[in-house]
Amino acid sequence: MRSIGEMARESGLGVSALRFYDGAGVLVPDWVDPVSGYRWYGPGQLDEARLLAHLRRAGMPLADIRLVTAGWSGSDTALVLKLLSEHLLRLERGLRDARRAFSTVRDLLDARETPMSSTFAHPHTPPVRLTVSAPGLAAALDAVRFAASTDPELPMLGGVLFDAEGGTLRVVATDRYRLAVSATGVTGAGEGEYDGSRVQAVVLSPLADAMRALLGAEGSAELRVEGDRVVLEAGERQAGGRCGATGFPDYRRLSRLPAGRRAPVDVPAFREALLGGPVRSQVREEDGAAYDVSVLEVTDGGPVSVREHASPGARIGVNRAFLLEALAAADRDRLVLEAGTGPRPLTISRGDDEETYSMLMPVIVED
Repeated sequence: MRSIGEMARESGLGVSALRFYDGAGVLVPDWVDPVSGYRWYGPGQLDEARLLAHLRRAGMPLADIRLVTAGWSGSDTALVLKLLSEHLLRLERGLRDARRAFSTVRDLLDARETPMSSTFAHPHTPPVRLTVSAPGLAAALDAVRFAASTDPELPMLGGVLFDAEGGTLRVVATDRYRLAVSATGVTGAGEGEYDGSRVQAVVLSPLADAMRALLGAEGSAELRVEGDRVVLEAGERQAGGRCGATGFPDYRRLSRLPAGRRAPVDVPAFREALLGGPVRSQVREEDGAAYDVSVLEVTDGGPVSVREHASPGARIGVNRAFLLEALAAADRDRLVLEAGTGPRPLTISRGDDEETYSMLMPVIVED
């Protein structure tokens, strides 16, 4: 017999998905403890759970899944094969429709007047020199570096955006599932000095790490954007290289969110609750990667609790590893969590610094 946690790990179905399929009568445990309500699965149910995981990943409707699983163990597989063929046809039609829609979107993009923005680093961009606080830039990089993408298919996200405007340099990183923003002050630096107009450059992650290694606990550094190159000079040492691919998303637009439930958090206690609290195993549909989900109950004004089950109106599921990284990067013992309903991201911010925050995309939690 397998516990629900063991079944989740071995089948690729999350604990919440197993509960869902139990409630739907698709995969009912062989035995449920009448006292604790804990589910136990028999040896023959693992293959069925793996079948469910594949059908779920393929997006098959629940009504068809019920029939496929019911006919799977029978000697006559005609119905199963028919249902699989029909779903494959639906997927192929959907793919054709998606290709037409994407083609239309590309036509709309081509029809727009999209002159190359002079704000992004480009070979013909005039050199710009900025002076930054070394500890200020170090702290900003530390606050966002965890969110930079490592996906080779999205090179424009594989670094940290440096976005200078007015007297502020914002550094930003995102990997689609999370977004982190921080800021420090900037001034001009002599000839070719910064005049306050907006200048942007994507600093690839290895270069951002090399720049961070140059920054000490005091003093200043000079940041130069020279065409499509960016250089940081601190004392007698410097690190520089070509800027990353353009196409970094408009983080300001991504950061505009409706007001949500705000709750103060004691970080050491909250981290302990996350590490020792219940988790649900889940598989990411994009790449099949498994990860742990923590279910939070967030009420306005606090507290924030880690739950096995939470009331729907105050519930939010998050990738536990991502949340722990965001808490560490924020580097405060007291933080503020802001959550809403539906697909609104969870925001982690410092009470004393509105310019530094991170956002995590929520995970759908099924009971």
